[in-house]
Amino acid sequence: MNDLRLTETNSADDSAGKTWGLEGNLFWYLAGGVFASVIVLLVFFSMWRWSLAASVAVAAVPLTLASIYIFGLRRGKPPGYDRDLVELLVSGPGFGPELHTPHLFSSDV
Repeated sequence: MNDLRLTETNSADDSAGKTWGLEGNLFWYLAGGVFASVIVLLVFFSMWRWSLAASVAVAAVPLTLASIYIFGLRRGKPPGYDRDLVELLVSGPGFGPELHTPHLFSSDV
């Protein structure tokens, strides 16, 4: 019984981790959206002298797009879901067997 060897398997290292409830690197998309929103707000409000309400409305666009990407296409979805959806929208469903649904009142059935 003293000859039993123990080896570490690193089986718990499969997780990409979580930051603020966002798995993996999704936090960086949110941080990028916040950063872009602040830059847009500063440019529109300080440099171009727009009103604060109009600047905030325009600055909300990058954060909104990042949030839609994170919560709509990545969080809780299987890996590659976002790329597969974009590919489906761009090039169509691809090829596969043609499904024939018989008509209920057809004479050739």
